[in-house]
Amino acid sequence: MKAWKMHEHELYCWLLRQTGNQADTDDLIQETFLRAIRQQRKFCSIVNTRAWLFEVARHLVIDKSRRQRPYQPLHDGVCIQDNAPETVDSLAECLPRILDKMTEDDRTILTLCDLEGMKQADFADRSGLTLAATKSRLLRARERLHKKLSSDCQVRLDEYGRVCCFTPR
Repeated sequence: MKAWKMHEHELYCWLLRQTGNQADTDDLIQETFLRAIRQQRKFCSIVNTRAWLFEVARHLVIDKSRRQRPYQPLHDGVCIQDNAPETVDSLAECLPRILDKMTEDDRTILTLCDLEGMKQADFADRSGLTLAATKSRLLRARERLHKKLSSDCQVRLDEYGRVCCFTPR
């Protein structure tokens, strides 16, 4: 496979930059090669083999990163602090006020799905909507709720989407 030999070193270097370690790079270069071998005649007829090889390798890197969700262990000095009870109580007072300002459709879907725990599929059946339409409506309603909470109640979310700071107006 002449095309493989032409691009193997460049592909290896690129994979090494993506993964940061030789063992993962070796695994991914081998898997890329195996996929090229499995293509047999089709691989030989590909006009831009370099682009094809890099595309396969890119997808393999993405798949690997999805399987190995990175996490950072907490150090002994780090403590996780829950929201203070007064923050939660104040937010509980602000939320109904904000919900009252929202449209009936937004208020209904947020109340039933998020506050009362109704499954989205059940809401879709009850409302005569498709599941996809229900998910879209709920997402848009959540975005509008977040904007109103941010502007009216000074709510900020942390990197995980949880309420971290709150100052009622």
